[in-house]
Amino acid sequence: MANMHTQHLATGLVYNCVLALTLALAVSTASRAGARAEACPREGTLGTSRILKVDAASYPRVGLKNYPQTLPLRDHEVVLTFDDGPWPPTTPKVLEALASECVRATFFLIGKPALAHPDLVKRIAAEGHSIGYHTWSHRSLKQIDPSEATEEIDRGIEAVEMALHGVETTTPSTPFFRFPGFETTPATLNLLQSRGIIVFGADFWANDWQIMTEKQELKLLIDRLKVARRGIILLHDAKAHTAAMLPDFLRYLRDNHYHVVHVVPNRPAVDKDGAP
Repeated sequence: MANMHTQHLATGLVYNCVLALTLALAVSTASRAGARAEACPREGTLGTSRILKVDAASYPRVGLKNYPQTLPLRDHEVVLTFDDGPWPPTTPKVLEALASECVRATFFLIGKPALAHPDLVKRIAAEGHSIGYHTWSHRSLKQIDPSEATEEIDRGIEAVEMALHGVETTTPSTPFFRFPGFETTPATLNLLQSRGIIVFGADFWANDWQIMTEKQELKLLIDRLKVARRGIILLHDAKAHTAAMLPDFLRYLRDNHYHVVHVVPNRPAVDKDGAP
């Protein structure tokens, strides 16, 4: 009996030590992230050159690969966007790369993994990035019934809002949306426009949904950037080769005098009493 009691005490001590170590590591990671955010911009980093405020009235749909209009970017200005997260094996690596260069991006999150990994969703927001929506499960909204398409949009928004704020609502905190595969219908486009949600396409991408090495992706991305000279760039934080490639791409942007623009909603001003 005494041996069993001793064994239980030893097991409890081990568990408590592991728990304490886990908490310490979590606090340390959060502190490092916070320190990086507070230190930005740092000398020698790429940095975020400016904040661009947009609304659906002026920019209902953006990205020249998909729509007639794009964001008002100057020569050598880019907007970094990431789709299909959050994904624990790779999204933290993308966040680390962005933080190391003091860069802010926009993440279009799928609802199902967002609900499964709320801490990662909160981390993306806490590190200063914009969060948009990418449906509940990444189905093609062009290939399903209109009612199912609406449910995919609404359920995706609800899941991200629940992960981010603990509130289930179809009103997005940030009115940014990107269609899976850019597959739209007149009905889904009209639905989002009626809700004041900006639809993001892209100006170019690195085809990172295909199998390739990080070096191949980097070359493809740079070659396309040299032609476009500016624009909304589509990447996927759920892809390992993109996470591995990103530090080199950010260094390329820095060394070749490109500027990163962070896109945020243009919200109406409120007075001191909170009234618009």
